[in-house]
Amino acid sequence: MSTSLFRATPVARSALRAASAVKPAATFVRGKATLPELQYDYGALEPYISSKIMELHHSKHHQTYVNGLNSALTTIAEAESKGDFTKATSVAPALNFHGGGHLNHTLFWENLAPASREGGGNPDGALGKAITTEFGSFESFVKQMNAALAGIQGSGWAWLAKDKAANGKLALITRANQDPVTGNFVPLLGIDAWEHAYYLQYENRKAEYFEAIWNVINWKTVAKRFEA
Repeated sequence: MSTSLFRATPVARSALRAASAVKPAATFVRGKATLPELQYDYGALEPYISSKIMELHHSKHHQTYVNGLNSALTTIAEAESKGDFTKATSVAPALNFHGGGHLNHTLFWENLAPASREGGGNPDGALGKAITTEFGSFESFVKQMNAALAGIQGSGWAWLAKDKAANGKLALITRANQDPVTGNFVPLLGIDAWEHAYYLQYENRKAEYFEAIWNVINWKTVAKRFEA
């Protein structure tokens, strides 16, 4: 995915650092966040994720986060031009939510691939070995990840992350709402536990969604992040 970063004003940069919402994985054009194109059709992940869910999730929900992020950045820039730093900093929660939503979903789409192509299966190479070392086996890792997803109260995400402060050791972490993965952790694989990611197809049977999504995980993308 092509990437370009916008030039933020000083106050915008401060708010961005405070919110930790925008990272190079997200896409921008002339200072505006943009909805990333998928590398597969909406129906390509069926039967595990329906075409309708993918269309709504990508074109509606993700677009809402893009719009909200651009609105927050505009508000910060306008407030800075007027010297209204209180107004600029008050936008940090919206910047975190919408910026985090844009970043999380951009990573999420890259984490997926049709089962007929690169989706599903088990990771191999250095990533596969690291998962076995940390979690005992790939099957144990999946169970722990699904348990973390099931334990999220309300909306949020579960992530496989690399801890830079622990020599790249793998960790399972959860984040509420659209809070992004920040600090020493590098996000490798994220699974969306918001209802909009599954409800039209799985209704209240979210455990089935957590089981099904492993059939369309793109481990090549996850491995590239791990080895970076």
